[in-house]
Amino acid sequence: MLRTEFPEAGEQSPEALLSAYGSVLAATVESVGADTVAEAAELDRETVDAVADGDVADLSLEDAMAVLATDPDRPAADALQAEAQDILLMGMTTAVMDVEALASGIDSQLEPKEIQQKIEGRYPMTMEEYALLHSYIESRKR
Repeated sequence: MLRTEFPEAGEQSPEALLSAYGSVLAATVESVGADTVAEAAELDRETVDAVADGDVADLSLEDAMAVLATDPDRPAADALQAEAQDILLMGMTTAVMDVEALASGIDSQLEPKEIQQKIEGRYPMTMEEYALLHSYIESRKR
């Protein structure tokens, strides 16, 4: 998600990081209002209610960024998504890691080609997948 909001990502398990993402997204729904989020992010109310409850594992990165973008103090969804993807790409660069090493490090839960496509935004990524990748990449930067 956003650079400054999760500085300790590498010290958290993917599950803890996913929970932290869920808290930020739920706080956004609470502050903006579920109906406003549903309309502005073009999501059904059931999805928004799940986000409000912190249930974001299956939410796509794109939809999560659309939720965050409903906050008037945040940039547009496409800018947020680009930043989220950049966090992973720059993290891999800093950790001197390619997609094969990343796939191996996460016990091949995702294939290298699949990781590359998801990080580049050519294939949808769930928030659970994002947390897995973000946590591992950040843990290797030390």
